[in-house]
Amino acid sequence: MTADMVSANLVKKKGLLAKIKAMGPGAIITASFIGPGTVTTATRAGAGFGYAILWAVVFSIIATIVLQEMSARLGVITQKGLGEAIHDQFKQPLLKFASIWLVIISIGVGCAAYISGDLMGTSLGISTLTSIPANVVSPFIGVAILFLGLSGSYKLIEKLMITLVVIMSLTFITTMIVVKPDLGAVFSGAFVPSMPAGSIIMIIALVGTTVVPYNFFIHSSMVQERWTQASDLKEARWDTIISICVGGLITAAVLITAGTTMYGMEVNSVADLSYQLEPLFGSWAKVFIAIGIFAAGFSSAIASPLGAAVAISSVMKWENGMKNKKFKMVFASVIIIGIITSAIGFSPMDVLLMAQALNGILLPVVAIFLFVIMNNKKLLGDKRNSVLLNIIGAVVILIATFLGGYSLLDAIQTYL
Repeated sequence: MTADMVSANLVKKKGLLAKIKAMGPGAIITASFIGPGTVTTATRAGAGFGYAILWAVVFSIIATIVLQEMSARLGVITQKGLGEAIHDQFKQPLLKFASIWLVIISIGVGCAAYISGDLMGTSLGISTLTSIPANVVSPFIGVAILFLGLSGSYKLIEKLMITLVVIMSLTFITTMIVVKPDLGAVFSGAFVPSMPAGSIIMIIALVGTTVVPYNFFIHSSMVQERWTQASDLKEARWDTIISICVGGLITAAVLITAGTTMYGMEVNSVADLSYQLEPLFGSWAKVFIAIGIFAAGFSSAIASPLGAAVAISSVMKWENGMKNKKFKMVFASVIIIGIITSAIGFSPMDVLLMAQALNGILLPVVAIFLFVIMNNKKLLGDKRNSVLLNIIGAVVILIATFLGGYSLLDAIQTYL
């Protein structure tokens, strides 16, 4: 091997290492959408339909990468969060007022509704091992997250989220490998779309747990903590692509494991997965799954109040980011709601239905806001969306609108 070839290989290795080291804001997004809801939905999807709707995970990851890349590009190029960009996009007073308060109310209420479930999901991991009731454990987890948010440290949250992503990857991907799925069937399910009878709700759920509206706000704000120049955009894109693909692999691993070990079974809780793994892992099955559930729940429980605080502070144009007192008040308010509701064992079904309905409205609306802003030549110059990105984005938004509408109708019908 010549000296030039050795040098070229070193450059490639450094390039790969630099891409891995660049991971940060994207890992926060991955840690956000891999929560108890995603793990439970993927488990039920695998148990109910085997590998047949694995393609929905592939689609949701592509859609998430497209939309989160736009969010990251907005933050890096303009040094504005999505909320701030929405605030500045509309000059007509009524339209500006309506857009600002739609974001505040929808995301604020949605995050407050989901935080109780996130805390209970985190507690399930500990309860599985200790038999301590989840409603006893969850307030302590909530207090820990409260102090984390009040620290105002982006770097601390970033490092913690990356650690949780690594834990989830090791847990769920290792489990998938050990159960030895049928690879031919896996690839068929991933790349040959099919819709078995009764699968439409599960497909919507898989996409809906991955494409999360408040993550657009988090991403556009968090990238500013890491990158400040247009030349940093390539690193930010690699961070987005690698991190979200890892998240997709975690979701797929849970679905594949359930499809291999639980196909045809009724799933009441993701903890049921541990019983099916006992022939392979023995007494360690419960420990393995509990660690994964805890990591998924804790990361999502951080993201809910963080999403509300970032979105509201951005759209209200509060300065100093996570160190702003108003930012901390929003974060604290959401997590305190979760602490109280989870401690009393409150089953937030009606509130969750409201959150589902709000999410049904919010997802396509925020996606359209993002799409409009990413075509603003005055704001983004030559970094605005290309024709190809506009076509891909339009397809994603149309599907998001369909999913949002279906989710809204489902919530209304359930409530009635």
